[in-house]
Amino acid sequence: MTTSLPRPLLMTTGTERDVLEAFLDFHRGVVRSKVSGVSDEDARRRLVPSETTLAGLIKHLTVVERTWFPELLTGPSSPAPGADDGFQVGPAETIGSLIAGYDRACEVSREVAAGFALDDVVTHPHPQLGQVSLRWIMVHVIEETARHAGHADILREQTDGATGVTG
Repeated sequence: MTTSLPRPLLMTTGTERDVLEAFLDFHRGVVRSKVSGVSDEDARRRLVPSETTLAGLIKHLTVVERTWFPELLTGPSSPAPGADDGFQVGPAETIGSLIAGYDRACEVSREVAAGFALDDVVTHPHPQLGQVSLRWIMVHVIEETARHAGHADILREQTDGATGVTG
């Protein structure tokens, strides 16, 4: 029996950028797989005391992608403090539309990041962060996406018992 390893585990000799991109795409894929095949009703169900839902996680991570890549690297500015973090899902939004939006945001993030070197820096609007490099942004988005992938894993298990990277 042959088991294929996830791309990040195979990227052991790539460049630093190859490794960062592989891990980020891996965790993006895990999050996406956690919500695929879930009904709109189940994706909206609150299974924990917070407002965290499967649909809300996808919407939030779409905001993360848009904020850290196109808006911070090339746009006018990040949203004002207190702006919607994306966890609130509107009545017309479906899990399908949320996944499509997330996929588009990830593609735009890839395109924008490709135009920058890892050492390129931008000024973050939060004064404590100051300047951040693309390297720092990528590591931050990897950790945030991976953290939310864990949340999605727990919510999916509570929803229908599915577990694992692709379940």
